[in-house]
Amino acid sequence: MTALEILKWVHLLAAAVWTGGLITLAALVAALRRAGADRPMLQATARQFGRLSWSALAVAVATGIWQVIELDWPWRHLELKIALVALVAALALGHQLTARRTPAAMRGALQALILVVSVAIFGAAVAL
Repeated sequence: MTALEILKWVHLLAAAVWTGGLITLAALVAALRRAGADRPMLQATARQFGRLSWSALAVAVATGIWQVIELDWPWRHLELKIALVALVAALALGHQLTARRTPAAMRGALQALILVVSVAIFGAAVAL
């Protein structure tokens, strides 16, 4: 396996951890709510996910940039993917900073939007 193949593998793994984690967290939070989990339990779950997800996103961005440099891809081919990554990072950060004072319905809608944009990033990647 070449260094570039390893780089691609790490990039895909990090992106899968981010997006797969969002799907898992959505299912987990719904199950915890049905089981009667209190807000501190849900917050602890979200904080733990945040540690992993931000790390995964950082690795995905770093390995993505590295691939662009290694492959000498024109940035214009990546504009949509870059815009979606920036959007999802901004949405996730905004959610993280405002979640304590945002109503549950608004948090859920924002989480759904973050998931949709994250899946769209995969679509943009496949189109490359």
